[in-house]
Amino acid sequence: MKKTRIVVIGTGAVGSTTAYTLLLRNRMDELVLIDSNAGKAAGDALDMNHGMPFVGGAKVWAGTYKDCAGADIIIITAGAAQRQGETRIDLLKRNVSIFDSIIEQILPYNQDGILLIASNPVDIMSYFSLKKSNWPAHRVIGSGTLLDSARFRYLIGQHLHIDPRSVHAHIIGEHGDSELPVWSLANLAGTAIELSNEVKEELFVQTRDAAYEIIEAKGATYYAIALALDRICTAILQDEGAVLNVSTLLDSYYGVSDVYLGVPCVVDRSGIRKALEIKLTEHEQQLFHKSADKLKEIIKSIEM
Repeated sequence: MKKTRIVVIGTGAVGSTTAYTLLLRNRMDELVLIDSNAGKAAGDALDMNHGMPFVGGAKVWAGTYKDCAGADIIIITAGAAQRQGETRIDLLKRNVSIFDSIIEQILPYNQDGILLIASNPVDIMSYFSLKKSNWPAHRVIGSGTLLDSARFRYLIGQHLHIDPRSVHAHIIGEHGDSELPVWSLANLAGTAIELSNEVKEELFVQTRDAAYEIIEAKGATYYAIALALDRICTAILQDEGAVLNVSTLLDSYYGVSDVYLGVPCVVDRSGIRKALEIKLTEHEQQLFHKSADKLKEIIKSIEM
């Protein structure tokens, strides 16, 4: 039988934590780590291999882009950190340049896998990856608002003293400042969540600004996004047909097209089987269009 292979490109905090999470949960037969700092990737691989007597049989190594051959999923977490005084657009241009090089090196060795993008701004980097790779859109996936939705569910659960796994609620749109909460569909076992507008706004702001809070406290976020990426990988490899709020290329989704945004999608072995057009209120539709327009303007400002 063909061995399952996942490649993680970028072994910074997010990449290495994701790789370790996938290893602990025994998601694949082969795990390849690639980084421009080959020593860092080699050190991570060696460190994980020393734990094999405790976790089992996956093969882990620091590789090159040739090892993308036959990979089922290629996760890209690489990217530049923002420099002092640098604008978001300047940072974005540098990250586009980095992705240009990464994808160019993947393509000679893999045409059939799934690209899973986690680098920020994730919606724009996913859109660029699609254009650069020329792969079908269903096989180029951004982590989207899956983590935002998890944070949202957690905070609602904390407020109501309910297990967050029993809270059904969505954050959609940009993974960033223009994202929006779909309060109209939030529920507990089909029961509407009754909260004041003030509490709703407070919970959403805490959700939207969670990354800023964590970064201020410890410098970066990586545990929860690693779990989110693991969840997407599991849905793909186990052909689950799970509904996850990932970032995908939209086509007439409430009139929005040709932009990547986070919406509920059915994820299976093919990648994204379909985007589900959930019922939005008129106000939610307006906010969704605003989020799309914002990203389209940013895309126009850089050369792709």
